[in-house]
Amino acid sequence: MKHFLQNLESRLGRKQFLGIVGVLAVGIALGLLIFVSGARNVEPTEEHAERAESHSESKEAEEKKESAEAIEIKLSDAQIKSAGISIQKAEPEKIQTFLQLPGEIRFNQDRTAHIVPRLAGVVERVPANLGQLVKKGEVLAVIASTELSERRSELLTAQKRRAMAQVVYEREKKLWQEKISAEQDYLQAQQALRETEIAVANAQAKLVALGAGLEGNGPLNRYEIRAPFDGMIVEKQIALGEAVKEDANIFVLSDLTTVWAEIIVSARDLNTVRIGERVRVKAASFDSEAEGTISYVGSLLGQETRTATARVTLANPKTAWRPGMFVNVEVAVGQSDAAVSVLNDAIQTLNEKPAVFVRTDDGFKAQPVTLGRTDDKRTEILQGLKAGTPYVAANSYILKAELGKSSSDDD
Repeated sequence: MKHFLQNLESRLGRKQFLGIVGVLAVGIALGLLIFVSGARNVEPTEEHAERAESHSESKEAEEKKESAEAIEIKLSDAQIKSAGISIQKAEPEKIQTFLQLPGEIRFNQDRTAHIVPRLAGVVERVPANLGQLVKKGEVLAVIASTELSERRSELLTAQKRRAMAQVVYEREKKLWQEKISAEQDYLQAQQALRETEIAVANAQAKLVALGAGLEGNGPLNRYEIRAPFDGMIVEKQIALGEAVKEDANIFVLSDLTTVWAEIIVSARDLNTVRIGERVRVKAASFDSEAEGTISYVGSLLGQETRTATARVTLANPKTAWRPGMFVNVEVAVGQSDAAVSVLNDAIQTLNEKPAVFVRTDDGFKAQPVTLGRTDDKRTEILQGLKAGTPYVAANSYILKAELGKSSSDDD
């Protein structure tokens, strides 16, 4: 190659040779540049096409939403009447404002019992199970106790002595009345009878304090632990064959027909939360609410949290309020004016946004709105409606269903 270039240079001359070489170099450089530029432009073009397609799809979806909101539903007067659709006008109204406080459902401690045996012994039977509903007086567990055997033996002995003393007393009384024996013998027999009666009463009182029966049916060491009231077994710390102490916490029984909603109240809200105030309790995890009355407000603030504790007693007949559940408690603090408001039933959700169906000349149309404060009856409308605008106040869900049908037909 080198020899060829030297011959070419000798034939053409140095200037012509250098010119040809320069032209070839420029051509090669331009070719490489065009090739690289073409390779780089392939991927961006495809990406641009994908972006354009995505933008087109989102734009199309948005246009569908707008077209759905723009659909006018036409109904005759007879259809409106049969559907139960009522028309009212958006108007100014006073909206009740609430203070929302966090809380938690807890056991009603006034109706919760920590059951202890009060006698040491060995567990013979445990008929009660965790979560079981029991009635007052129902047997929860049976324990064999030597101490109980001694207590019942003491009662039986005192009863036998009283019976014997009663016989002696009756005999001495008869002899004294017949002037056969001295009055001193009669008085001594009477004193002995009174002492045995006191011994029997003392032995019975000890058994009653232990919660043991006074009857002598069955073994003397049989100790039955019974439910003090109707409730549910929420804790169980006892097993068959186990040796338990007299102060062991073997059961926790709670009456769940009422529960407490404990509220955390900051220092600035203590003037608002008062005993006797009606409140509304809402579950944080599902759609459920109840009304109650504040029955207790703590007078001291926690040293670390700087908050006080308030309490609401709630009726719980269906056990829907479970201890440990988080709730929000709403306390009414006053009323404020709303320039435009509608009934709560009038608000529907369309395309994940709130809307109200307004009356038009030929029918009804969904009007997107911006919501403000709300209470049990009415909701404030910040944007989307003017005062005096006719809207559907009842059975607006029928129009929502009709709107869904119309949108499907258009698609």
